[in-house]
Amino acid sequence: MNMLEVKNITKSFGQQEVLKGVSFSLKQGEVLVIIGSSGSGKTTLLRCLNFLETPNGGSIYVNGEEVFSADSGKKLSDAQLRDRRLHFGLVFQSFNLFPQHDVLKNVTLAPTLYRTTELKKKKASKSEIKAAKAEIIEQGETLVDMVGLSEKLHEHPCRLSGGQQQRVAIARALALNPDILCFDEPTSALDPELTGEVLRVIRSLKDQGRTMVVVTHEMEFARGVADHVIYMADGIIEEEGTPEEVFGNPKSEKTKLFLAAGFNK
Repeated sequence: MNMLEVKNITKSFGQQEVLKGVSFSLKQGEVLVIIGSSGSGKTTLLRCLNFLETPNGGSIYVNGEEVFSADSGKKLSDAQLRDRRLHFGLVFQSFNLFPQHDVLKNVTLAPTLYRTTELKKKKASKSEIKAAKAEIIEQGETLVDMVGLSEKLHEHPCRLSGGQQQRVAIARALALNPDILCFDEPTSALDPELTGEVLRVIRSLKDQGRTMVVVTHEMEFARGVADHVIYMADGIIEEEGTPEEVFGNPKSEKTKLFLAAGFNK
């Protein structure tokens, strides 16, 4: 069974058709890398997967369960959207950390709010809620250590480099233990010397068997980390295959031109 199945997703903004029927699947533990020029629909696709945008058409399945279908005609409630977003963790281009909170609070805020709300619904005791919060703090410290920032646990984002902030953002995305971790150009806001530290963390996540969808402009990294590659152009999948097929022997002229430009930057 596929971990993720995306079937014929479409998305328009007014008269502009951004996604024109995108379909793909992803098995557990695989890394899908999506490449393409600006405006090809990559970020919109990620936002649809994370329910930050609602597709106009198509369907999405996680572990065989339908989590979205445009054909149903039913608008998802806020509670349903929150539940479905738990399947996905998203790391943004620009970090989006809370500046008023330190590293640990940034990582633990969402799971604390979620777990506390669920426990209160079940009328849990104060001691149970306290124990849950302590467990979340411990898990948060483990995640911060995993991305190599244990010494920055109580620093605020303004005291961190861009690479460090993005590593905190990765830890935060992992905090709710999503089925699928998504990255939207995770190094595009970083100086070249800071890019490597973020890419190393993503490689380590692959080694741990994490299922990931990575939008990136780092072609050499994409070739090395991907199990499957999609090249998007004009809102469709222009070409897809293994890294060897897409990077080593592309069929589409658009793909060839894009890769020639990307590897020669």
